[in-house]
Amino acid sequence: MKLILSRKGFDSSAGGCPSPVFPDGSFYALPIPDPRSRVAYRDIQYRDANVGALVRNLTGDRRAGNRKAHLDPDLIPHVKPRTQGWTPCLGQSGSAQSHLARQGVGAGDLFLFFGLFRRVLKSQGRWRFRPDSKAFHGLWGWLQIGHVHTIDELAPGQLPWASDHPHFHGEPDQRNTLYVAAKNLILQGQDTGYAGAGVFPEMTDRHRLTAPDARMTTQWRLPEFFYPASEETAMTYHQKMERWSMSDSGCYLKSAARGQEFVLEVAHRPAAMDWVNSLLKGVSA
Repeated sequence: MKLILSRKGFDSSAGGCPSPVFPDGSFYALPIPDPRSRVAYRDIQYRDANVGALVRNLTGDRRAGNRKAHLDPDLIPHVKPRTQGWTPCLGQSGSAQSHLARQGVGAGDLFLFFGLFRRVLKSQGRWRFRPDSKAFHGLWGWLQIGHVHTIDELAPGQLPWASDHPHFHGEPDQRNTLYVAAKNLILQGQDTGYAGAGVFPEMTDRHRLTAPDARMTTQWRLPEFFYPASEETAMTYHQKMERWSMSDSGCYLKSAARGQEFVLEVAHRPAAMDWVNSLLKGVSA
């Protein structure tokens, strides 16, 4: 199995701010803007919050609700009306998809999605970033690949439940790919009882990537199994050994500021599955 740490959601360049972590520890990974999308921010509802209003509050953009959202990965069933047969999925194209293809990513491999987050509070009826909080990278969801489709090769009407997915409305691209989630999450050949894709219920220290005392969000603390024995066994985009260090408090990484998909082969890293299971604590089976 391969683990893919996949960067998704708002940040300082795509969207203009972090995604919110609410006072109860829950969060919403804001989808990035996409003028070609058929879904507006105001069309998305997360729990009792309209995402259009949420983006307007956090960015100060009065027209945010009318702007289009790149709802991808699309993991949460009830954020908008669905066509029968809808299944969680992820689209990828261009150079990022070429990287996944070169690494042999396919059925059974596991995406772990991360993004930039910051804690918020509600003041005078508006969501605002807490002035005493700092932005950090955190893991927010997962998708185990069940099927892989080259979108431009699909027959008309095939996968009708995905027709409003943003990767069905871009420029032609022979690399344009849809990763459809497996029904159940299988780890080490065992059905875990969890769905093949979903979001974590809250942002805890287990889900945090940025080290607690880091000055930059890209300074990560990771489980020890990430530490590479050599450049050849390192997570992609992070083959230079000077990026890595070990101390009594864990494995540290100066993570790449660019790149969307970081791939790690975990076939000989049994601790990886224990870590994935720890991330799923609190998820409804």
